[in-house]
Amino acid sequence: MISTKDALKFAIVNPLETILDVKSGPSSVRVRLTYTETKPSIKPSKSVDRNEGLKRRKTGIDKNGLDTVHVELVGNGTGCCNLSLGQGSPSSEESSTGLAELESSECSNFPLKRVNEPCHLVFVYYRAPMYFGGRYLKFSRNVSQTRWIIDDERMGEASIEEIIGGNILPMCQGESYKFHAAGREDIDVRMLGSGRPFLVEVQNARKVPSEALIKEIETRMNNLEGKLVGVKNLSLVTSHSWDLMREGEAEKQKQYCALVWISRPLEDEDLQCIASHKDLQILQRTPVRVLHRRSPLERGKMIHWMKTEQITGSSQYFLLHLCTQAGTYIKEFVHGDLGRTHPSIGSILRCRAEILQLDVTDVKMDCFLAE
Repeated sequence: MISTKDALKFAIVNPLETILDVKSGPSSVRVRLTYTETKPSIKPSKSVDRNEGLKRRKTGIDKNGLDTVHVELVGNGTGCCNLSLGQGSPSSEESSTGLAELESSECSNFPLKRVNEPCHLVFVYYRAPMYFGGRYLKFSRNVSQTRWIIDDERMGEASIEEIIGGNILPMCQGESYKFHAAGREDIDVRMLGSGRPFLVEVQNARKVPSEALIKEIETRMNNLEGKLVGVKNLSLVTSHSWDLMREGEAEKQKQYCALVWISRPLEDEDLQCIASHKDLQILQRTPVRVLHRRSPLERGKMIHWMKTEQITGSSQYFLLHLCTQAGTYIKEFVHGDLGRTHPSIGSILRCRAEILQLDVTDVKMDCFLAE
């Protein structure tokens, strides 16, 4: 059993191939034809009353004490048929259903009158969404991932969404775009290393760019004045990449580098203590800074490894390198968030700890890596 749409497609494909001298095949291009009558449909002048020709008569009582009804459709010159309901019926339930359908149906004479009025045709041409994938880098601590407006005031000097999407959209001559990324970083956090995977979904693109043009756009974005954002491995991908990115997002590991201050001089024992923690399980309650938009939950996360790097000439500042499970709040892991994250760097070193700067140095995912 096939749908009417598929049957029509099979019926017209071969004639169209012959007339247009082309071959048909799957494509992201869609053509929608909508036919509308210019005048309302006129019902046939002759109709049969719902109960005309339908007679019932009681024929007796069956062995269960129920009345048996005999129903006849009496012909009126166009032929006749008999529908009997009783002990001889194969299924009383089936017969009752047939009777109900018969009573509720509207009988009409055929063939219907021919329609001579023209119809109104609406022709819509569009393309299924086109996807561009890659990895972005963020070099500024004043650039948000998406457009951020509060009370008509822009937060940050720009957004990754607008920089990347604003360059890709004209290349495709599309109507609009949507920006998707595998996670996000705070506006004051840089994204370095291999970059963060992203997808740009372009709606109704009128042009499919060549590989050369895509590379040209990538180079142009990497050379923009101000050097706020960089792009790696930009390419045209399929919609399946969306599923791959979402699957990898939940399983990914992320590496960070944080500039940390503590309330006492850093000692050699502290370096060894931090490095000794492998696959450290921590509990994090929803941070105070995001409680207004996140549910108050407690989440278990893992710190896979940590190491420290001393800063020459400073005894209370150091760089903390660490690899964590996706979704770990790094800032809160350093200062403890008033005890809402435990353990933390502060509790491990038994002193006050504050994070001054944070960079994402790697996102461990397989998608959109250079071949």
